[in-house]
Amino acid sequence: MNLHPLNAISPIDGRYRNSCEELALYFSEEALMRYRVLVEVEYFIELCELPLPQLQQFDKTKFKDLRAIYHDFKHEDALHIKSIEKTTNHDVKAVEYFIKEKFDALGLQEHKEFIHFGLTSQDINNTAIPLSILEANTQIYLPAIKAISEKIQLVAKD
Repeated sequence: MNLHPLNAISPIDGRYRNSCEELALYFSEEALMRYRVLVEVEYFIELCELPLPQLQQFDKTKFKDLRAIYHDFKHEDALHIKSIEKTTNHDVKAVEYFIKEKFDALGLQEHKEFIHFGLTSQDINNTAIPLSILEANTQIYLPAIKAISEKIQLVAKD
């Protein structure tokens, strides 16, 4: 089904979509996947930084490659996660498997069992969602409020 204002979940995705489309970068399902990947990757990096004994020998020059997993996250990655989810029937587990595939591609197979180590899905969600809100506030809402405030000040002076 194509998105039409009459079949949208809310008016935000319907008749107001053109006015707030940039919010999809923070609040769409694809965005949530990207934020979950970010949290999982950064958590793994922190385990290496502790250092967790089993990860003491991890090559820290690979951190840039790990961060590229979320920095370079594309629509195709989100589609792939959705296809994994058809098997796992679990959204966060699908993200975990996606990252494990990326570790395989980077030649980091021996470390992939530490992805999602000691975490629950809610640990990921309860970090990813507030991060998306924080970044939307910083990148979208606050600049918009500042612009409106400046316009009000100009009108008030006139």
